[in-house]
Amino acid sequence: MKQVLHGHIIHAPELGRLEIIENGYMYVEDGRICGLGQSLDPLWRDAECCDYSDCLIMQAFCDMHLHAPQYPMLGMGMDLPLLDWLNTYTFKTESRFKDVDYARQVYRRLAQELIANGTTRVCAFSSLHLESTRVLMEEFERAGICGYVGKVNMDRNGSPELEERTEDSIRDTIAWLDGCDPDAHIKPILTPRFTPSCTDELMAELGSMAKARGLRVQSHLSENLSEIDWVGSLHPDCKQYWETYEKYGLFGPYTVMAHCVHSDARELAAIKRNQVVVAHCPDSNINLISGVAPIRHMLDEGIWVTLGSDIAGGAILPMMGVIAAAIRSSKVRRISEQWHVDFLTVAEGYYLGTSSGARYFGDKDGFASGNSLHAIVVDDRDQVDTGRLSVRERFERSIYRADAHDIKAVYSAGVRVKG
Repeated sequence: MKQVLHGHIIHAPELGRLEIIENGYMYVEDGRICGLGQSLDPLWRDAECCDYSDCLIMQAFCDMHLHAPQYPMLGMGMDLPLLDWLNTYTFKTESRFKDVDYARQVYRRLAQELIANGTTRVCAFSSLHLESTRVLMEEFERAGICGYVGKVNMDRNGSPELEERTEDSIRDTIAWLDGCDPDAHIKPILTPRFTPSCTDELMAELGSMAKARGLRVQSHLSENLSEIDWVGSLHPDCKQYWETYEKYGLFGPYTVMAHCVHSDARELAAIKRNQVVVAHCPDSNINLISGVAPIRHMLDEGIWVTLGSDIAGGAILPMMGVIAAAIRSSKVRRISEQWHVDFLTVAEGYYLGTSSGARYFGDKDGFASGNSLHAIVVDDRDQVDTGRLSVRERFERSIYRADAHDIKAVYSAGVRVKG
């Protein structure tokens, strides 16, 4: 099927550069972008036209790190540092997902809210519960979300309500992987919660699975200073946190490591060398008093940086809010380094929340030809002074001000899933 989308097209074809086509046209066939133009191509006059005149057609968002079972506790425990927060709130909340009916209720609502806010691709943690992980994948698929979901592995340092035996964790992970639909939009990703939560035996088994099945991996790295000290005490043979993953084959290309707030030059070099993807979670890093990640330095070093909401450490689910938080966080870093480092621009933040994440799912930057159509339509015309602003100014204001109410339509994998 051939479609034409008409409106103000705004995309990020490279870091720091916006391309804006006012009153432009996007050509889509069978869910994939065929090109962009300033005027309507006569060969496409018979295609279905989706007329979004004077609205903003923007890239949909990628949330590269979120904890789905923490959705019920958004905004809770924000006065606690990471490890205290996990023990006081998180493990108790996640333990409720042994109830599959409860999981269905929560995950359906989460999926709906993600789509409503224009997030169409994710890398998500489930809980350690096998059946509830399957429910999460089903509900994301139903809503039109694409990406990866991981059954959490956790056989130590949990709580009485939330911890697996090693053999159960391995058995359930294999059963889960064997039951995944290879043709689904939601695919499995191995998910050791973080090094302190997994015994050496479990980490070794996960590394073997990753190699044998060609699976991607997601976890946490250098989020909090107390966490780093804890990892060092558990693995005295490793000089740094990242080595606790590398020695088990869990630190390679397309591994997503959330946070990296306190990664030094040696750890960042290992991240780059191993083609690991950083999921920067600015709101969570501030809320849990973890620190401010050196994102400008990572970008300057050529490290692949993406953005994550990290709910519920992060209290912001909409990715436009996460982009704004990343910009603010970078300004804090600039102030703390006495103005010697540049902060993120709006264009750069938009790139990190869209194009950079989209590459993880096989797309090229921006609305490139051949990309699967992931787009949102923002109607900001009821805002004050919209008629006096340029399209670029309207876009920048939308990053800070737009919400689900302003998102008129959402396209995921070529399908209109909202509107």
